[in-house]
Amino acid sequence: MGLVNAKIILSNPREKKVKELEELVLVDSGAVHLCIPEHIRIQLKLEEIDKKEVTLADGSRKLVPYVGPVEIRYKNRVGFAGALVMGDQVLLGAIPLEDMDLVIIPGKRILDVNPESPNIAGSIVK
Repeated sequence: MGLVNAKIILSNPREKKVKELEELVLVDSGAVHLCIPEHIRIQLKLEEIDKKEVTLADGSRKLVPYVGPVEIRYKNRVGFAGALVMGDQVLLGAIPLEDMDLVIIPGKRILDVNPESPNIAGSIVK
């Protein structure tokens, strides 16, 4: 399928005076969480809530800070998530994708709102 990138808006809903950030993110439905680099955490003044042990692609494990909440905006969608602080770019994983009812269009290598619910995010609650 190749890499999928998108521009999203990140902000700190607890600190309204902190400027929101528009970031080019890597969209990865194989990853679980929102991941942000340390410089994004600092700019958004996000507090560490906990630490999480993550398993990396090579099988190694690493303890990383878990911060939040982070407000995420894309097109007509909004979501809130915790974020793992790691890596050198923002990564948008399955939890925020599902929460915001976003889909990856493989043929075009783009992120978009779910075409089955274009005006408002849908969710399954059973």
